[in-house]
Amino acid sequence: MALRDMFGKNTMNSGGTGSPPNNGKDNFFYEIKHKLHTQLIEEANLAVLDQMDEADVRTEISQILENYLRQEKVLINEQEQTELVHEIVDELLGLGPLEPFLKDPDVSDILCNSYKDIYVERHGLLEKTNARFVNDAHLMNIIDRIVSRVGRRIDESTPMVDARLPDGSRVNAIIPPLAIDGPSLSIRRFAVNPLQMKDLIEYKTLPPQIADFLAGCVKCKLNIMVSGGTGAGKTTLLNILSANIPHNERIITIEDSAELQLQQEHVVRLETRPPSIEGTGMITPRDLVRNSLRMRPDRIIIGEVRGAEAFDMLQAMNTGHEGSLTTIHANTPRDSLTRLESMILMTGISLPEGALRFMVSSALDLIIQVSRLSDGSRKVTAISEVVGMEGSVITLQDLFTFEKHGIDREGVVTGSFRSTGIRPKFADKLELAGVEVPEELFRTDRYYE
Repeated sequence: MALRDMFGKNTMNSGGTGSPPNNGKDNFFYEIKHKLHTQLIEEANLAVLDQMDEADVRTEISQILENYLRQEKVLINEQEQTELVHEIVDELLGLGPLEPFLKDPDVSDILCNSYKDIYVERHGLLEKTNARFVNDAHLMNIIDRIVSRVGRRIDESTPMVDARLPDGSRVNAIIPPLAIDGPSLSIRRFAVNPLQMKDLIEYKTLPPQIADFLAGCVKCKLNIMVSGGTGAGKTTLLNILSANIPHNERIITIEDSAELQLQQEHVVRLETRPPSIEGTGMITPRDLVRNSLRMRPDRIIIGEVRGAEAFDMLQAMNTGHEGSLTTIHANTPRDSLTRLESMILMTGISLPEGALRFMVSSALDLIIQVSRLSDGSRKVTAISEVVGMEGSVITLQDLFTFEKHGIDREGVVTGSFRSTGIRPKFADKLELAGVEVPEELFRTDRYYE
């Protein structure tokens, strides 16, 4: 069935006279698009629309648009007409003005502060776009479309929601009365082609010698925590490190929103569940960590530790589940340990301070600090070994650090990776596992670009 056959005889005929558009996408352009899109929605058989191929839909809408513009006596050029067709198809089949950014592999974040202020992040730097929604109701319609696909709802009674797009991208939306200036939408893109360690080396996130060292640490089952701020690349690094887990090991992943893309076959992916509208049925990361211990895991990977699950994760690390990986929000390796202690205290479990810190120090082997620098680049800025306890203090020693030298004329941060000269206590464990650890790797006069 042709798309135009799904409309009544008076479709696209409102009897208006139209007005000449200005150059560029002004309010008139969006008014035409909104009016045409509204009529399509009101009069189209959406069930038939879903069964049609996108190319057929695009062809039919192009013809309908030509008829509409002729009847309305609207004068627009061929480029503007093509853009209208693209945007209307995106409205019907996708997420409207956000679709071009979702198709752009360089865009890592899409941030809608309001219906007319849309920002994207490319290569670690934010930039404002020319895209916009028609009004708050238009943006709200797109938000409803996203959350309804995953069985969620957003309204005045539940004005905040976390959801996931079909490609795995994370979505957060918040609406009035909490959002004062209108609905706000944030999308953290899901990488279509996951980065590999060679990509990090090419981007100079870390040098190849340190990359080999970290790969060996994963293979010999060290418990590793990746620390960093928002957008620093923690999950990306965690995903890359997980590629070094042998394929004959059973892996359980636990995440709030499934982002990890493991290459192994023997993987069980678990995801938390928010409470229902009635406030029941919530499944927390802690519930999943506890359940994973009954699933015979060789490795437990927690996408991010941020609450009471920290206690159960450390318990698992201390009771034979070696090789666990996780991430945490913190600015330094030392801060990450403080945050872990705070999370355990949040559980209400009464532990002496010394016992709590001993549990942390005996569970973790390595902390990798990642940071996003001022030029948008991501760097591994420190690799620290958790040595043990000295009195009531957890002892950390840096193995490698990134030393910032300055900023060049193009605004690019310059620096080098340096060994601190300390040979890790677990070096013997690496060698027993067949991982080669060259002595010159830890020489203080070694600098890595």
